[in-house]
Amino acid sequence: MAAICVYCSSSTRIDKRYIDLAAEVGTEIGRRGHTLVSGGGDLSCMGAVARAARAAGAHTTGVIPNALLELEIGDQDADELLVVDDMRTRKGLMDARSDAFLTLPGGLGTLEELFEVWVARFLGMHAKPVVALDPDGLFAPLREQVDVMVKQGFVRPQAVQALTWTSTVEDALDAVEAQLARPAVITPAVEEVLESDESM
Repeated sequence: MAAICVYCSSSTRIDKRYIDLAAEVGTEIGRRGHTLVSGGGDLSCMGAVARAARAAGAHTTGVIPNALLELEIGDQDADELLVVDDMRTRKGLMDARSDAFLTLPGGLGTLEELFEVWVARFLGMHAKPVVALDPDGLFAPLREQVDVMVKQGFVRPQAVQALTWTSTVEDALDAVEAQLARPAVITPAVEEVLESDESM
């Protein structure tokens, strides 16, 4: 059993298919016997993944900053709802509580969370799986941009390997479980560690 952190949208303006996708992910997390760590909101994908996970028997932990408690509407049905002071504390606690990270389609906040755990894995700061589920290519321009930066020498190929892209819920959870069973440590070159955030 693993604690899987899911990064996803809290927007109520997105297409319903993304909310259904989040619910499918939550159901599969519960079906496979894992637990869920989420951003602690009750709206849109964030609420859908938590409700579905609980319905499938999973323990759910939500972490939400006090300032967003009303804006995102806290997940009051969470088995644990941890209210923290700020976003940095939220992300740190979510990281500490999780064995793996799964990113669903989302906006700027979702991308911020993805990049933080992605860079940390590339720099060898953790060996937890980092998986993205992108069934219809929302993040395709991001992948293309990273490829351009690799070609231009701003990003090392090892960094690309630190993130696994998938297109189905089953493949995403399979990737998480496979990497948990055989954790791989990605070791960047020495000069990469010494560089600033420009390394990604």
